[in-house]
Amino acid sequence: MSVQLITKTETYLTFTLAEEVYAVDVSKVREVLELTKITKVPRTPDFMTGVINLRGNVVPVVDMRLKFGMLKTENTIDTCVVVMEVSIDKDTTVLGALVDAVEEVIDLDPDQIEPAPHIGTSVHMDFIMGMGKRDTEFIIILDIDKVFTAEELSKVHRAKDKSSLEAVTAS
Repeated sequence: MSVQLITKTETYLTFTLAEEVYAVDVSKVREVLELTKITKVPRTPDFMTGVINLRGNVVPVVDMRLKFGMLKTENTIDTCVVVMEVSIDKDTTVLGALVDAVEEVIDLDPDQIEPAPHIGTSVHMDFIMGMGKRDTEFIIILDIDKVFTAEELSKVHRAKDKSSLEAVTAS
């Protein structure tokens, strides 16, 4: 959904990464978890931290800072995992997004959202739905379905499947 398609007030979950505020459509969020033990999976993309056990289900966890080319997330008391549904090519994946902190759930009106900035042809910004404005701060609104490529999600799926298989064979 581009900013031109936002014609009514939408609700977003906001979180921080390296002092910047990001938002995702709350309908994509399943839950927010305190940081828990993350099991590392070998031979996965750098941004994939590992997997967690969520009520008996294997859920891959990605470090959103690494995905966006920032320094690795430092675990603090505020660090948490936002469990979301991500869809690419009619395939839906549940994954956890490691973030510095969750802030709040907010409503933004269409007049509070500007189009994403154009930085040039070599920088792909199609995963940014728009820039929300709240008081004097900007909120980067993500189209979570465009943050990951189909190839990246395929690697996440393989890591999840490998972890599920290892859990079954270990029992």
